[in-house]
Amino acid sequence: MSLFCLVHGAFQGTWCWDLLIPYLEAKGHKTVAMDLPIENASTTLSQMADVVIQALPKTDDDIVLVGHSMAGTIIPLVAEAVKVRQLVFVAALLPYPGVSTLDQFAHHLDSDTLRSFNYQPKDPSQLEQFHSEPYMYEPASVGKDYADAAVLRDFFYHDCQPDIAQWAISKSRSQQFMGYIFELHPLKAFPTIEHKYIVCSDDRILSPTWSRYAASQRLGVEAIEIASGHCPHLSHPEVLASILTNFLSSFI
Repeated sequence: MSLFCLVHGAFQGTWCWDLLIPYLEAKGHKTVAMDLPIENASTTLSQMADVVIQALPKTDDDIVLVGHSMAGTIIPLVAEAVKVRQLVFVAALLPYPGVSTLDQFAHHLDSDTLRSFNYQPKDPSQLEQFHSEPYMYEPASVGKDYADAAVLRDFFYHDCQPDIAQWAISKSRSQQFMGYIFELHPLKAFPTIEHKYIVCSDDRILSPTWSRYAASQRLGVEAIEIASGHCPHLSHPEVLASILTNFLSSFI
């Protein structure tokens, strides 16, 4: 029996795992989730990691950290501080020590967009390694107003059942924390534990092409694909639960 620690992405909260948790628990596993303080613009990545750490039961050491989207920048920091079995990235960003997420894809953006982000160009030699990578985001998703229900429906929840999409939109939280985009990442190095990556092949936010590349070239793993939009925990929870629990078989 493992403990799945479920860490949500932008605009979401503990509620977003409500459909997935019953499938994990039906297979005999435990779960824990938490609301990250995304309404607080001054929160840092390290503080986000601390919130996750505080939510973990102190008696469990068989922990699988699952990070969706934004949370891909948070769960490696948790694994620096807490012993965990496995990191699972679900349609997730991957951090790089000492640079921001924006640093990783700034070369794909035009000067007007960079100015709108108040981006300060870095020494090109620091970022040259990212120039051969695919564009991290689907271009149509950049700059959209995700406080708009129609935008959320089209980009986050387009493959969810209509009632699920409407419920998710009604639960959407104000995303003021932007450290996952702009903060220089405090990670020293990726933890030397097993990593897994789940690509959502119909993702309209994070590029599936980038996700496949990053899984292979950064994590050294072959990504598992799910025919889903950006939020498989809401559109395909039973399939996602099966993939997550099957990952554990590599330890048996």
